Amino acid sequence: MQSFAFTMPLDVAVVKGLTPAIDVRTIAVVRTMCLGTFSPSVLVEVATRTGALEHAGLAVQEIPATSSPAQFAALLDGELDAVLTNPDNVVAYRCLPDNPLSRTADVRILAAVDGGLGLSLFGQPGHTTPKQLHGGVLSVDAPTTGFAFIAYELLDRLGLRKDDDYSIQAMGSTPRRTEALLTGQCHMTVLNAGNDLRAEGEGASRLSSVTSIGPYVGTVLAARGETIQRDGDALARLIETLLQTSAELVEGKHIELALDATQHRLGLDRATAKRYLKTLVDPTEGLVADGWMSPDALQTVVELRNRYFPGASELTVQAVLGSGIVDDGLLPAS
Repeated sequence: MQSFAFTMPLDVAVVKGLTPAIDVRTIAVVRTMCLGTFSPSVLVEVATRTGALEHAGLAVQEIPATSSPAQFAALLDGELDAVLTNPDNVVAYRCLPDNPLSRTADVRILAAVDGGLGLSLFGQPGHTTPKQLHGGVLSVDAPTTGFAFIAYELLDRLGLRKDDDYSIQAMGSTPRRTEALLTGQCHMTVLNAGNDLRAEGEGASRLSSVTSIGPYVGTVLAARGETIQRDGDALARLIETLLQTSAELVEGKHIELALDATQHRLGLDRATAKRYLKTLVDPTEGLVADGWMSPDALQTVVELRNRYFPGASELTVQAVLGSGIVDDGLLPAS
């Protein structure tokens, strides 16, 4: 049997001597990106089903996170190529040593992905007023993370004060908190990305939305500087593919495919999947087709962190931006 020597760049292997008639063949090698997520990504599913990822020489393996600290532990340890996460997590693990892992790293926001996908405060079935929520349990991912800050702010606007009017329990990722809300383990939480629609369909009450707070980006794609240096080409192709797919969805393309993907990935019926897609393409809460991380949205993140978990010195959006947290060098040229 003849042995073959491979000289393999990132995406192409050249194999010599496969047949007497052909001296050289080029075989495409798909680069699998390990992507940390909280809820299943309909965007990634659509990009997979349309063949856009394969065309870019990529495949995506979604790695569900149990919590924000767990997701960033995996990212910082090099187990993930990139994450879909809340921008506050990037602020915490880049700029603040007193984060849940007590370590920082060169983590960067490479693209904004969505505006929150329906991110809202929910009360468990039968709990629709502040009086009913008073004294109850708020379920959060972790007490000092972005979605928790959103919950504290929305409850504050209902007249319920953190540390005085309710207790806080860490229950992990959004799908886990959905289960907790619907099974009576907590009285309130914030949900999005189809989890909100599932909870609503099972009787939970949507009490208020993140849109009432101000400009907001709910999800960004982030990676370590080391990964950007090593695999920048693959990350650039991933970003371009996801943004192109976002633009196509916003333009009304792939509707039936996206409906089926939503039903499959999120476990929603067709009517609820249609509601999810309406949110997915909403200009405020939906996909950010150009990937631009708005400074105003980052300002909202910084202000909430200062309000609900102040450090020794107050963060400013200028200092956070000055740290190099937003790296738009891999965004497609306009």
